[in-house]
Amino acid sequence: MKQTVVRFENFGYRYKVQQEPTLYDINLEIHKGEKVLILGSSGSGKSTLANCINGLIPFSYEGTITGSVTVNGKETSGLSIHGLSEMVGTVLQDSDAQFVGLSVGEDIAYAMENECVPRCEMVPVVRRHAGVVGMQDFIGAVPFDLSGGQKQKVAIAGVLGNDVNILIFDEPLAALDPRMGQTAVELIDELAQDEERTIIIIEHRLEDVLHRRIDRVILMAEGRIVADLPPEELIRSTLLAQYGIREPLYITAMKYAGCAVADNENLRDIHSLALTGENERKLLAFFNADPPAPEARLGGEAVRFDHVSFAYDAGRDVLKDVSFAIHKGERIAVIGKNGAGKSTAAKLICGVARPREGRVFISGKDAGSMSVKEIGERVGYVMQNPNQMLLKDTIKREVEFALSVRGMGADAIREKATAALNACSLYPMRNWPVDTVSYGQKKRVTVASILVLTPDVLILDEPSAGQDYRSYTEIMKFIDALNRELGIAILFITHDMHLALENTDRAVVFADGRLVADDRVFNVLADDETIREASLKQTSLYTLAVRLGLPPERVIRRFIEHERQVKARE
Repeated sequence: MKQTVVRFENFGYRYKVQQEPTLYDINLEIHKGEKVLILGSSGSGKSTLANCINGLIPFSYEGTITGSVTVNGKETSGLSIHGLSEMVGTVLQDSDAQFVGLSVGEDIAYAMENECVPRCEMVPVVRRHAGVVGMQDFIGAVPFDLSGGQKQKVAIAGVLGNDVNILIFDEPLAALDPRMGQTAVELIDELAQDEERTIIIIEHRLEDVLHRRIDRVILMAEGRIVADLPPEELIRSTLLAQYGIREPLYITAMKYAGCAVADNENLRDIHSLALTGENERKLLAFFNADPPAPEARLGGEAVRFDHVSFAYDAGRDVLKDVSFAIHKGERIAVIGKNGAGKSTAAKLICGVARPREGRVFISGKDAGSMSVKEIGERVGYVMQNPNQMLLKDTIKREVEFALSVRGMGADAIREKATAALNACSLYPMRNWPVDTVSYGQKKRVTVASILVLTPDVLILDEPSAGQDYRSYTEIMKFIDALNRELGIAILFITHDMHLALENTDRAVVFADGRLVADDRVFNVLADDETIREASLKQTSLYTLAVRLGLPPERVIRRFIEHERQVKARE
């Protein structure tokens, strides 16, 4: 019989600032050596559950506890947060809240320094762990100066320095580029090979996590555990759709083709999935059907880069001779690995950074002659880290703030704010304090606060980070309406290939400061060279195409067009 390392018994928790509990009647056992995925939509309680294991609850967040939670047989309420840290290591969803060192190297070494490990032993370990996550060239960098994905890598490396037998990864893929996300999943799996170590992953990106073996999936909704199943059984059920979780793309493709998914074996793994006989015939027929011609919805030029180069430090260009144009009505994915220049391009569009060489044009006007305020009336920017945008104490006041400083009347403010709050599924919690909601919910607050302005160009930096499928789908419906009805150009700076597939027509791809591709999204995601150069990863649709012997661009394009037809009918 396996040893139980985490046990919840009739457990409930209510934050001090809330009237209703966040967790209800939790009964759960996690065993030594298990690798468990805690899955659920934004606000389902999955991160709160993790915080009850690592001691942030009750030692950092005040609230009311009912029932019992034990770690390695000890009641967490009877331990200190330091005592729990010797048993449980956590990579937080919000990396900024985790850093303690003044440099990347110091942060990775923190646990070893506390244990008085000699420097001669510590330095090689720090370098090795930094190398594992691709941060070996940033050991002397200040963590807070790094990009979101780089911060996540440092946090993972820091956990590697802890000698603990329970590791919690809270949304580990949220800010990582696709290839690094895949590497992170593989790294976590390597850590799980030690049978003494228990791995708990908090995520909503099911397909990405299933890149490697998972023993059990704990599905949460509205603060309760609604399922505890092996991955295959969960995928075979209707629970994912019921609770707003994105099923793997290849499963959706098989359903679109009319395949009998429930009868198929090995649903967790696209590589071993049975694609023969009737299923193969149906898939081939579906993907060989001609997709409809794409809509032409382009208006005038909204943004143009004309041979733009930019450097934060002299002699080190972040963008190198970049030229492209964006037209009103376009939906564009700006993709590439961390540090490739995506966010810098967005700063140049917003005017908070200015080119070293070349020019940026906004609606045909040289942005060099425009102030940041003038550009801000035409360009809206939703930052990657919501904590850097939030100013007000409640959600409602935050969303209304941009309208109030422009002197808009109370009735108009209320109408516009209500529409944005509803679009982002925030209206029921409009009076909540901003600091009590999850990271994913904060992200929605920042999106709503910009959407109320209906700008000519809307830039969303990692809009799906921390968002479950249902939540970001609601946001995308509203954004699509702005795009379709008002002709707003939408730029998604994203690592999420699912978002790019479902919501954009064109992909602009950066690698090492250069523009390496600018094409229809299905062509970009089917191009091996672009995928390699930009540190992306092939989606399961690509793998499905290879297994069926079909051109990947045909499979991806057919899936995209059919998916949009389905959504248009909903």
